[in-house]
Amino acid sequence: MERDIDDLPKNEANYTALTPLWFLKRAALVHPHRRSVVHGSLHYTWLQTYRRCRRLASALSNLSVGFGSTVAVIAPNIPAMYEAHFGVPMSGAVLNAVNIRLNAQTIGFLLQHSSSAVIIVDQEYFKLIEQALKILQDKTQANFRSPRLIVVKDESLECNPNNLQYALAKGAVEYEEFLESGNPEFVWKPPQDEWQSIALGYTSGTTSSPKGVVLHHRGAYLASTSNAVVWGLGEGVVYLWTLPMFHCNGWSFTWTLAAICGTNICLRQVTAKGVYSAIANLGVTHFCAAPVVLNSLVNAPPTDAILPLPRLVHVMTAGAAPPPAVLFKMSQNGFRVAHTYGLSETYGPSTICAWKPEWDHLPHEAQAKLNARQGVPYTALECLDVVDTQTMKPVPSNGITVGEIVFRGNVVMKGYLKNPKANSEAFAHGWFHSGDLAVKHPDGYIEIKDRSKDIIISGGENISSVEVENTLYQHPLIVEASVVARPDDRWGESPCAFVTLKTPVDKSDESKIAADIMKFCRENMPSYWVPKSVVFGLLPKTATGKVQKHLLRAKAKEMGHVKTSKL
Repeated sequence: MERDIDDLPKNEANYTALTPLWFLKRAALVHPHRRSVVHGSLHYTWLQTYRRCRRLASALSNLSVGFGSTVAVIAPNIPAMYEAHFGVPMSGAVLNAVNIRLNAQTIGFLLQHSSSAVIIVDQEYFKLIEQALKILQDKTQANFRSPRLIVVKDESLECNPNNLQYALAKGAVEYEEFLESGNPEFVWKPPQDEWQSIALGYTSGTTSSPKGVVLHHRGAYLASTSNAVVWGLGEGVVYLWTLPMFHCNGWSFTWTLAAICGTNICLRQVTAKGVYSAIANLGVTHFCAAPVVLNSLVNAPPTDAILPLPRLVHVMTAGAAPPPAVLFKMSQNGFRVAHTYGLSETYGPSTICAWKPEWDHLPHEAQAKLNARQGVPYTALECLDVVDTQTMKPVPSNGITVGEIVFRGNVVMKGYLKNPKANSEAFAHGWFHSGDLAVKHPDGYIEIKDRSKDIIISGGENISSVEVENTLYQHPLIVEASVVARPDDRWGESPCAFVTLKTPVDKSDESKIAADIMKFCRENMPSYWVPKSVVFGLLPKTATGKVQKHLLRAKAKEMGHVKTSKL
């Protein structure tokens, strides 16, 4: 056994568990009067937010909610959702931020699977929760125990006050009243062990039983500080919440903003007009968004866009690989886009396409293409690689050989809740398996080519749906595109393109436009990549802006086999 140079032990003076909860205490000390959270006419300071979070922790503790408990929150980007990211774990409990776009049946599954003892719900979603609990009660019958319900009042114009009255009449406690029952000087305690769970988040719900991703305090601390390091965030950042806080805890930026003593601007509904307005009127300097939001910004009508921007605005994007064409347009409009990649299982983004000074002198199109790559590990991610799925050996750095992206380090989840089979598969061979297929370039940067389940195999040849989509985005009439496999009599599978046009067209013109799109593809990609069918309409998406390819695959299958193919 190897020995250190000393035998000095840990003690209370030199060791404490890592937790992002300390960030809030420090923010209240350093900048007690700086704006912490802004929501319409509501303005809080960091001292007020710290006291409100302590009240929440205290009120939960009064209900015997603490270590071993789960608190579910279903709300859009409002102050109560932000406060829950501190107040819930300050009580010792685990936060389960629920996707507001899930249906009642799925939410019922989540509430049962997570054993949520308390539900904090925005007034607009109370009836959804009520419906979910009714489904759960019918399912469990005698074993059903209703969670405590706390309803959040929101005086925004988008909200119907009748929903609040309905919730109160059903016995829910109003959020501000609940806070009043708590002590603003509540003495919270950090976790005894930094491996203790801080948050539970469910995968997007594309399957009948979403998996519960369990995150720990140590990972949350490292992920949130790493956000600040890789993005170069300093104090005084004004951050717009376009990304849902329920998605990977807002990519851990809920905690990052406290670490840098920034200002959170809440945006209940994300629209291009709302984003441009916040930039123009509220001093926004940074925001995070899925590529679909960037797409809406660059295609916003002149009545919604406020250009030129009053300042350089920094944007972090992740999710589906952003098309280079969209990145190029964002740059032209005055946004500086940082491209990241990660999963719920890695606390959100955990790689970044770190910008190199020598790229500044390249043509804008070349810059956009380089920035479309997923890049290199975050500061706090110890190990990242692209490996052969059979041998687990790293693929060569040639930008050609495809393998699976795998992770290892402190910003990888604890595991899936109550799901040993999924954990065994996810952590096979000592790595976390992403299921994303990528190449590794000579400079070490990785680039996603597809999800393993999204690769199209046509005549024995692999076709990257992402590559086909990137080309489609360059077509002047297309605003959104998604490509999936469709059964093909001759080739087994062939690409089927689902596209949304910038302006709607008559059904009678669709065949002409489809022919034009296919002609464009033949001129810009290998012939066997060219979609054999084009379908027009809006693309189905998750709450975080990801295209629901499983629905498109099902639709393509329903369309039946492509009967003829000229290739």
